[in-house]
Amino acid sequence: METYQRGEVRVLSYTSKALAGNALGDPVRRDLYCYLPAGYERSQERYPVIYWLSGFTGSGRMMFNFDHWAESIDRRLDRLIGTGAIAPCICVLPDCFTRLGGSQYADSTATGNYETYIVSELVPFVDESLRTKASRDHRGVTGKSSGGYGAMRLAMRHPDVFGALGSHAGDAYFAFCYLPDFPKFLAGIERAGGVVPFVRWFEGLPKKTKEAMEVINILAMAACYSPDPDGPMGIGLPIKLPSGEIRGDVWARWQSNDPVHMAREHAMALRSMKTIYLDAGSRDEFNLHIGARVFCARLDELGIPYIYEEFDDTHMGIVYRYDRSFTELCKALA
Repeated sequence: METYQRGEVRVLSYTSKALAGNALGDPVRRDLYCYLPAGYERSQERYPVIYWLSGFTGSGRMMFNFDHWAESIDRRLDRLIGTGAIAPCICVLPDCFTRLGGSQYADSTATGNYETYIVSELVPFVDESLRTKASRDHRGVTGKSSGGYGAMRLAMRHPDVFGALGSHAGDAYFAFCYLPDFPKFLAGIERAGGVVPFVRWFEGLPKKTKEAMEVINILAMAACYSPDPDGPMGIGLPIKLPSGEIRGDVWARWQSNDPVHMAREHAMALRSMKTIYLDAGSRDEFNLHIGARVFCARLDELGIPYIYEEFDDTHMGIVYRYDRSFTELCKALA
């Protein structure tokens, strides 16, 4: 096995004002894991920055877990930089985990202001703390699954902050990736006796089962896309209880957060990206390859260039694909 010069994993800490008083009681002081390329300490160079957003239930720290058969994010970047596949860069991996499993990197009264946390707090903090090239032309955002969704969302809404976009199997075309789980959500909430009892039961589970995860996922998405102070836990549920009928007004709010519906409104932002890289497995269990295709169709309609790769795999265990977004984003940002 080849060895490469090793970069440094530096853990910063930041106390957020944007997350203060969040409804879930989640911590406002969080560690921020940052990868610095080999030679960072010896040089005076400034580096482009890629923000890596984790998927649902994940956080930046998890990306550095050791695995004999899969590269951690730091070893991956060591190899890519060491072989000359990419130029040296800084990688920043925020912690946006919530009590419900994730924030979708959005501001919500039911979860907290995670979009503001990243854009208005972490980006300036990183630029002050590390030797970055502090401009949107040298700053990109990418991620997988919910992290890929977050990358699309932040790039579309903040083109002044991010100049390049990547997404691996990002949540898109909600009618296919979320709607199929609505009946499962209804059944799970009914069995528990309501939303609050379900959350208490879920938190006490020694093993988070697939069935339980399907329910908490829809609840978390509702908390992010349709907060409602009059709903249980401040959440506007997408279905009526106990009938299960879809609530049209709430579903419309979800769709307004769907990248395939956001694209036209944010066409100018997307057009300003130095690169847009997208991929998905052709057997994605959540139909996110279809979401990616529909998003690409929107980009085609708008005349926006992009790179899309569909590969023979599922949604799980696709860390080997991360080379592609790092390669394309670094090429654009360097």
